[in-house]
Amino acid sequence: MDYESMTDSDILKRIRVHDDDAMEYLLKKHSRIVKRETRTLYLIGAEMEDLAQEGMIGLFKAIRDYKEDSGAEFATFATICVRRQIRTAIKASTRQKHTPLNEYVSIYANEDADGNPEDYFEAEPANANPENIMLAKERRLQLEDLIKATLSDYENCVLNLFLDGMSYAEIAGELGKTEKSINNALQRIRTKLNASAR
Repeated sequence: MDYESMTDSDILKRIRVHDDDAMEYLLKKHSRIVKRETRTLYLIGAEMEDLAQEGMIGLFKAIRDYKEDSGAEFATFATICVRRQIRTAIKASTRQKHTPLNEYVSIYANEDADGNPEDYFEAEPANANPENIMLAKERRLQLEDLIKATLSDYENCVLNLFLDGMSYAEIAGELGKTEKSINNALQRIRTKLNASAR
């Protein structure tokens, strides 16, 4: 079946009639949402694999629970489900090693129906109000300023490409560096951001 030519709604209909290939395709297609949501947390001390698993659970729940009459595009609904699943997992963990996660600030904006970032992000998308939006916007700007001031130009460039979902090899190719150089830069970024957060 040619899933690439189908809309998310069409694929979801296939999933409802137990088309396992359709489920696999939709999970893979929207796994970028999970990657995007987990990469920021990874940089400030989370275990990428654990977060990715929680994110994929959130994506699976989105596929299971999405209603076409909800008024939201599937990608928007999926993003909210993934974020909530990750946050729930973070809050459920009371171990000290997860302290950075309990205090994280997402640097990602909310997305519109087409998956494009808006000009602000919310602490909880379902409960937006003007005050929360303004506070969230201030926090995002402060975080961006901190990152720019803390990292070198090269590190900022690597970080932006990494957060865009590029692999080490793709970043290396884009910047004309080795994968080891990219890995070293990301390790320095993690160290600097963790130090700044304390």
